[in-house]
Amino acid sequence: MTQIKTVGILGAGKVGIVLAQLALAAGYHVRISGSGSVQKIALTIETLVPGAVPSTNQGVVSKSDLIILAIPLSRYKNIHPKLLKGKLVIDAMNFWWETDGIREEVLDPSTTSSEQVQQYFNKSTIVKTFNHMGYHNLQEEAKPAGAKNRKALFVTGDNHDAVDQVAEFVSTTGFDTVVHYRLADGIMTEPGSELFGASLRQAELKNVIDHFDETEFGRQIKADQKTG
Repeated sequence: MTQIKTVGILGAGKVGIVLAQLALAAGYHVRISGSGSVQKIALTIETLVPGAVPSTNQGVVSKSDLIILAIPLSRYKNIHPKLLKGKLVIDAMNFWWETDGIREEVLDPSTTSSEQVQQYFNKSTIVKTFNHMGYHNLQEEAKPAGAKNRKALFVTGDNHDAVDQVAEFVSTTGFDTVVHYRLADGIMTEPGSELFGASLRQAELKNVIDHFDETEFGRQIKADQKTG
C-alpha cells in the first residue's frame, strides 16, 4: 500500500482539529477542509493547527495518502463516493443525537454505522478508529511508543493490510492499539458501549473488548441480531 506521508482530514471541528494536531506532531503533512469555504476556516487552521493546509474537500483528497472522516455522521452522504475512490479512509465518526438528529433517519438499524459508511464509499477501504476516545483525551494523552501508561485505541476493518497500516499510523500519533479484522466489530466502540468515552491502556481496552458480549450493551446487540 502507499506510504502515508500526507494526511487529509475532512472536518475542521473539534475532533478534526485535534487529529490534525496529532498528525502534524507525528511528522505528517496535513491538509484539512471544513464545511464552509477555504477562507472561512483558514484563520482557524492558522491559529489552532499552524502548518496544516486548509483546502477544499477535493484538494484534501487528491493530495493525501490517508483520509480521515471527522464530520457529523449525518453528513457523510454529502460527500460523493467517487471523491474517495481508491482511498484508505479512517472512519472517526459516531452517531450522536445532538448533532445528527433521529438515528433512524441517519442509519439503517440492521447494520453498524461503519458498515454503512463502507457500503456508501464502496470503492474505498474503510477502517474504524479514533471514535471512542474523547477529543480532550486524544489531545492530552498522546505519548511516544513505550511510554508508561500509554493509552490505546481500537482499530478494526475488513481489509487486513489496511487495518495494519492504520494501526501503525495510530501508533505514530501517540497511542497503542487493539486490532480486529472485522468492520462490524466497530459496534463495540459506538455510543452506549462500555468503551465509548473511555480512555484505557492497551490491556484494559483488550479486556473490555474480550468481554464485550457479557456487557449490557453487548447482550442487547446480540438480542437485536436475533430478532432482526
